[in-house]
Amino acid sequence: MKPIYITDLDHTFLHTDLSISPFSIEAWNTKAQDAFMSVATARSFTKAKELLSQLQINTPMILLDGSIIITPEQEIIDIKTIGKILGDAIVEVGMAHEIDPFIIGMKDSNINESFLYPRKLNDYQRDVLKGYKDDPRMQFNPDNRTMEQNLKIVYFGYEKQLRPLYEALKNIFGNEIEAKLSPEKYGGGWFLTLLHPEGDKAHALKKVMEYLERDPSDVTVFGDSVNDIGMFRLAGTSIAVSNALDEVKNVADIVLPHSNDEDAVAQYLSGL
Repeated sequence: MKPIYITDLDHTFLHTDLSISPFSIEAWNTKAQDAFMSVATARSFTKAKELLSQLQINTPMILLDGSIIITPEQEIIDIKTIGKILGDAIVEVGMAHEIDPFIIGMKDSNINESFLYPRKLNDYQRDVLKGYKDDPRMQFNPDNRTMEQNLKIVYFGYEKQLRPLYEALKNIFGNEIEAKLSPEKYGGGWFLTLLHPEGDKAHALKKVMEYLERDPSDVTVFGDSVNDIGMFRLAGTSIAVSNALDEVKNVADIVLPHSNDEDAVAQYLSGL
């Protein structure tokens, strides 16, 4: 029976500069000859396709934190979105806390996304936005209105502002949303991600296993951050890289001695 490997990208498989080493490419593509290989990432289809162009992906990808599951041939397996009414209500709470969000939603039925950014930006949001300077998906959203199909709503900032917002959103919307608050280890700030309640990596992993007609206990997953924890608890084998957050290491079956910049995932794959 073919083994199954699914990895997070940022700070897990990718180097911090978003590159993939020749060693990682070779280790991945060699393993893909006799294993199911895929990713579970906060990245969109457009960006994941660009970053992973040299890798053989032969299994549905979990994208945008689990909001969308799609095959390498662009067949949508599942999609979970926040509707406009709920999305606008979430944004109103954020505005009451004096912070505006980035919003990623479906632009059309061809898996094209729109990335909406607000008029009011804090310093951390400005830094994030610099990385999307020439991204054709970017769209100015001065009124902070959401789309008909919102894949995720994301707030970037600092903990002292985002934690009260996180608590308020959980109190107001309860199980209508999935809310994840986490530090961004490399940028010094925090991010708060709002998803459909079944739009996280754990639910998405179940769907992928159903698609493969396999049990979640058959899969090995790799990760580093809070959005990987649900997936770690579900998978048969969960592996944290050395630079993972402590709360991720605490639920991992294996903690690797290498970091993402030391090709941790590839080191593990090539040693099997």
